[in-house]
This record gives sequence, C-alpha cells and structure tokens, in this order.
Amino acid sequence: MANKKPGFFSHQTLEKNIGWMIIASILVVSFAGLVQIVPLFFQHSTTLPVAGVEPYSPLRLMGRDVYIREGCVGCHSQQVRVLAAEVQRYGSYSTAAESVFDHPFLWGSKRTGPDLARVGERYSDDWHRIHLRDPRKVVPESNMPAYPWLEKTVITGQNVAERMRALRALGVPYTDADIEAAPKAIEGKTEEDALVAYLQALGVGVRKAQAKLAEDAKKAEDAKKAAQPTAQSAAQPAAQAATGG
Repeated sequence: MANKKPGFFSHQTLEKNIGWMIIASILVVSFAGLVQIVPLFFQHSTTLPVAGVEPYSPLRLMGRDVYIREGCVGCHSQQVRVLAAEVQRYGSYSTAAESVFDHPFLWGSKRTGPDLARVGERYSDDWHRIHLRDPRKVVPESNMPAYPWLEKTVITGQNVAERMRALRALGVPYTDADIEAAPKAIEGKTEEDALVAYLQALGVGVRKAQAKLAEDAKKAEDAKKAAQPTAQSAAQPAAQAATGG
C-alpha cells in the first residue's frame, strides 16, 4: 500500500507540475473573486447613490479629468476608512454608493498628501488657487508640485458633451438638456477653475445630507421628550380616580 502510485487528481500532481499548479491557482483565485464581486452588482448599497450624491456638473467633470491627468490620484486618496482616527480627522467613512457616478473611481491607495474625500468647502476658492499655483505659500512643509499653467489654460471648446454622453452610456443620468447646455457652462473657464470646482464638491453633498439626518433625528428625539411629561400629566387624574384619591 505504501508503494501505491498516486492518481492524477492528487495533491502530488500539483506539487510536482508547476504548470498545473499555476492553472489551479488561477482557477481558485478567479472563482473566489467572482464570489465576492458579482453580488455587489445587485446590491442597492453599492449601485444606488446615497443622499447628497449627484452627477458632476460640466465644470466639475472637466476638473475631475484635470485631476486625473495631473496624477493627483497618485498622492491623494479619496477613501476615508472605518478607523476612529480617520473618521475624527476627515469625517464619516466612505461608502461605495458615493462613487456610483465615478468612472473610473478615484479611491486611491497612497497618501503622500491628505485624503480629499471630504475636502469640499473646507477651504476657500482663493486658498485652493494659491495652493495650486505655489503650495508652499499656504503649506510651507508641502512637497506637492506647483501647477501654475492651470490658471491660463482655457477649457472652452473641449469635448465635454461627448464625455457626458459616454458617461450616460455607463449609467450616469445626464439628460439631453444637460448635455446640450454643457459647452456653454464651461465657456471661458480655465483648468484651474474646473479643478477648484471639482475639489470644492468632494464630500459636500454627503456631509450635508448626514447633517440633515442628524438634525431631524435630534428634533424627533426632542419632540418625544417634550411629549412625555404631557402624557404623564394626563395619566395622573385617571390613576387618582381609579384609586379613589
């Protein structure tokens, strides 16, 4: 029995044949990946936008393309993780539903600079403009490169309508009216204008929606507390009558 030759479908086949080992590894990894990824296409939490998330305006869409072209995603992530320190610094953690209109998504994986998922309206437009032209003027220790040419590069005439049609084909709900008005919306604007507009929108809608939900919840709780003494006062005469008091 000890000298019995193992069959083809045995562990030794994979150990002794690197080709079969590679094929089996690819099959296992592919199957595991499909099991994890495919269900996400059918979950509302990953396919429907959360409150506050809207399609990019033409100017912000062009700014996003500038952001990608200049490699900003290589140094700035747009993904707040579910760690206490991150939430305390940047705000609520990111969800997949915030990126349903992003093609491709810009979560990033490196933070040479700070995360930008919640940077919108944290600084003024002028601050961003100075920061883009000469980062050291507002952050002396910054190692970010300067982008002075963005101030003078006009985006008028670029194919924003075609870009929006392509995104609509991928599921972004742009209307014909939105696409028709897009060239006019970016007329006379510079790449700096577009990039600042894009940065100023990051995380704003989600932050405001969450603040409104928290405010509504607080109002409901206050109303509930205010109603409790009234209910108790109304119950006292009935209790006294029942006991003959």
